[in-house]
Amino acid sequence: MDTEEGVEVVWNEVLFSDKKVFKAQEEKIKEMFENLMQVEHPNIVKFHKYWLDMKEGQARVVFITEYMSSGSLKQFLKKTKKNHKTMNVKAWKRWCTQILSALSYLHSCDPPIIHGNLTCDTIFIQHNGLIKIGSVWHRLFVNVFPDANVHGKGRQHRDEQRNLHFFAPEYGTGEDDYAIDIFSFGICALEMAVLEIQANGDTAVSKETIANAGQSLEDPLMREFTQSCLCHGAKLRPTAHDLLFHRVLFEVHSLKLLAAHCLINNQYLLPENCVEEKTKSFDPNAVMAEIKHDDRQGVQLKYSHVSPLELDKFLEDVKNGIYPLMNFASTRPHPVPRALSLSQEQVETVKTPTPDPQETETRKVVQMHCNLESNEERTKTHLSLFLKMDDKLHRQLSCDILPTDTSKDLANELVHYAFINEEDVEKVAGFLEDAISRHRVRALVTGNFQ
Repeated sequence: MDTEEGVEVVWNEVLFSDKKVFKAQEEKIKEMFENLMQVEHPNIVKFHKYWLDMKEGQARVVFITEYMSSGSLKQFLKKTKKNHKTMNVKAWKRWCTQILSALSYLHSCDPPIIHGNLTCDTIFIQHNGLIKIGSVWHRLFVNVFPDANVHGKGRQHRDEQRNLHFFAPEYGTGEDDYAIDIFSFGICALEMAVLEIQANGDTAVSKETIANAGQSLEDPLMREFTQSCLCHGAKLRPTAHDLLFHRVLFEVHSLKLLAAHCLINNQYLLPENCVEEKTKSFDPNAVMAEIKHDDRQGVQLKYSHVSPLELDKFLEDVKNGIYPLMNFASTRPHPVPRALSLSQEQVETVKTPTPDPQETETRKVVQMHCNLESNEERTKTHLSLFLKMDDKLHRQLSCDILPTDTSKDLANELVHYAFINEEDVEKVAGFLEDAISRHRVRALVTGNFQ
C-alpha cells in the first residue's frame, strides 16, 4: 500500500549476485529505467518509481508498478473455461484492440521498444474491463543484464516451457524485431477466442495444436486475423498499427470515437452534466442526420435512436481507456516530462519509494472540476478544486477565498506553491473566473449574493 497516495501498488525487485557488475552497469540501469518511466499509455502497466539499493550484502533494483485488481488474462480464461462459458466476441474485439494499441505505442517509440515477453500471464485486467500489458521491462533487463536474478530459476524454466508457444520461430536469433510481439499477440488472441490451447502433459504446445485451434474458429475474419499474426516468416506479419484497422476489430465508428475523445479531453471547458442536459433539450423525433440515395429510399437518423444512458456509458468507457484512439494517434508517443525517479543523492539515503517534492510543477493540467460553497455569515467562499494531470494522477485542493480574491491571483498562488505548471496559469484562471462568476449569479438568484 502506497501510504501517501492511498492506493495499492506492486513492489518489484531485481537482484544482482555480483556487486561489481551492478556498480559497473549502474548508469545503464538508470538510463533504462528513466526511459521506462516515460512510457505512458492507458493499456500499459504504469511505472511509478524506482531506486537502486546496495544494502544487506546484495545489490538490487527496486521499482514500484501499478497494481492490477483482477489478475492476469490467463487466470480469467481459466475461470471462464471452468464455468463452462465462452469468450464474448465484443470483449475479444475490445481486448485485442487495447493490446494492439499498447504494442503500436511501444513500437513507435524512438528507439522502438520490443516487449519480447507477451503472454497471457503478462497481460492484466482491471475491474472495469480495461486491459494492460505488463513486464515491459523484462526483455530489456534480461538482454542487457543476464547476471540479474529476475525471478527464481526453477520457476523461470517452467514458465518458459509452458509459454514456449508464445515465442516466434526467430526469437533469440538476433533478427527479432516488432514481428516477435505480433506473433505473441496472435497466440494471445487465439487463446482468448478458444480459452486455452492445451499442451500434451508437461511439454510445449505443438504447431499442430495451434493450427487446429485456429481452424476451430467459426468466424472467417477471426481466422484470417490470427493466422496473419502467426505467419512463419517475420516479414509477412502485419504491424500492430495495420492490425488495428482490420475489419474484424471494427466496433465503433471513427468519427464517434474521435468526437468522444475530443469531449473527454476538453471536459474542463464544459459545464457539469452537459451531455445529460443537452440530450434532454433535443426533440426525440428530430432528424440529426440523413443518408440520401438516388436509386432507393434514404435513411433518417433521429435523436430517439440514441440512448442517453448508452452514450454516458460509452463516454465513461472512453475515459477509462476501453476504446483507445488508435486511428488518429501520433506516430511518435509524447514522453512524460515529469521526472519520477530518485536522484543519485536521494538513492544514497532513500528510506521510502517516494521522492522529495518538486520545486516546480512540470505536469500539465488536462481536466478540471471545482465546487464553491459560501459560509453562513456570507463573508467568504470555500473552493474545492480537482485537477487531473497529464500523467493520469489527480490533485485535490481546497481553500477559503475572499470577495477581493481574483481568479488570476488564485492561479498565480497555485504556481507559487508548485500545484500547477506556469504555462497553465491562463487556462486555470479562466476556468476559475467562469466558475466564480456562475456561483455569484446563483447566489444572487437565491438571495445569498455576498
